[in-house]
Amino acid sequence: LDFPIVSGNVSLYNETNGIAILPTPTIAGVGLLPDWSVMAKIGGAKDGDQLILIGTDGSHLGQSVYLRDVVGRIDGPAPEVDLHAERRNGDFVRSAIRNSQVTACHDISSGGLVIALAEMVMASGKGAKVEISGANAPAHAVLFGEDQARYVIAVPADLANFICASAEGAGIPFRRLGTVGGDALAVDGLLSLSIEQLRNTHESWFPDFMDGNGTAAAAAE
Repeated sequence: LDFPIVSGNVSLYNETNGIAILPTPTIAGVGLLPDWSVMAKIGGAKDGDQLILIGTDGSHLGQSVYLRDVVGRIDGPAPEVDLHAERRNGDFVRSAIRNSQVTACHDISSGGLVIALAEMVMASGKGAKVEISGANAPAHAVLFGEDQARYVIAVPADLANFICASAEGAGIPFRRLGTVGGDALAVDGLLSLSIEQLRNTHESWFPDFMDGNGTAAAAAE
């Protein structure tokens, strides 16, 4: 990855108040911005911007926040890491940012796509209308899957076709997610949460169709 790792630590045994916690590997790296004035933050989205997923649709729920907090299970393997995809997708996103083509950017990690979108909505104070129809996985996996090497970027509407064409030419998976605007995060007919709801309570991140009443648990099977 040509990535400077400056320190690290792995604690295989940890305990707090007599209760064991999971092993904790940690690394620290250093990144360099050639021009801080064109960096992309998670809260820079503007009305009318187009949201684009760089990377594959979510599908992997093993060891995910969704599986732990909604279904109540801690099992399965963690997502695979493809270093080639990490470098390729990361280089593409960095290039677009440095060319001033991206107004906001967020990596997809713990919690999956919908949590990344929620954090962008809260940070920017702008809502978003998102569609995930046509994905090759169930909705809960697309929204909460923690597959690696993925980003959400917001780009001006007049650059969206160019960004998508560039990704396609580079062999990078992508999906047009939707448009920035309004005062709520809305995903197809699955959820609609206002910015105020998202900011006021983390419980609002899990709508009724994922409330642990059996629907989510059955879907996770």
